[in-house]
Amino acid sequence: MTSEGPNAGDDAGKSRGKKSRSFWREIPILILVALVLSFLLQTFIARVYLIPSESMEPTLHGCPGCTGDRIVVEKISYRFGDPEPGDVVVFRGPASWSENWDSTRSSNVVIRGFQEVGSLVGLVPPDENDLVKRVIATGGQTVECCDDQGRILVDGKPLDEPYVTMDFPFVPGAQTCDTAVRSGRCFGPVTVPEGNLWVMGDNRSNSSDSRFHVSDELQGTVPVDNVIGKATFIVLPPSRWGTISSPDIQQQ
Repeated sequence: MTSEGPNAGDDAGKSRGKKSRSFWREIPILILVALVLSFLLQTFIARVYLIPSESMEPTLHGCPGCTGDRIVVEKISYRFGDPEPGDVVVFRGPASWSENWDSTRSSNVVIRGFQEVGSLVGLVPPDENDLVKRVIATGGQTVECCDDQGRILVDGKPLDEPYVTMDFPFVPGAQTCDTAVRSGRCFGPVTVPEGNLWVMGDNRSNSSDSRFHVSDELQGTVPVDNVIGKATFIVLPPSRWGTISSPDIQQQ
């Protein structure tokens, strides 16, 4: 049996008080560490992006006013190599691709400042014209459409594109690239400049991609330096969880 002195209760209370104050003092440090880790993670490793349009249907779901897919875009792969044909990439749209893009930032200086800080740690989307498309051809390759089956050709060879389910009509003998009623699939040929990419949406009949900017100074291509990362996973909504395929489309 032990006995306690008259001040034992006071000592225990003081100890609890010190622990409580220590905990509250540590919270700002923990928050700061979390924000720094979030910044480093999203700057150098991966970031989540929202799909805002239907240009990549059915691979990626998105439409104005609906709940689009949220995808993980990893940034490590392209630090050791360039994008390959078949990869789905997120990139900053060149200047000519940003004509109809509007900033999402507030006109209020204070609010805009908070938005910029929030963007650094991933709490607010970046204020840039970020787009998602599939790489079709790389620097030095010549891309065009179509062959007699309506397929895209790269260096004269047709691509294998199982992900394309929506495209402009192509009817051999009636609606091709040579008939009076020209198919909407037709473009090129375009030789991609070195260090650039030719990109297209999987929803070929509803995607403002390289085809629609072919008259600009880059012939519709996108500099590899504009690529943010490779789209690898769909993380939301749960019903859409899964990997994003990057088939070898030039294997033929």
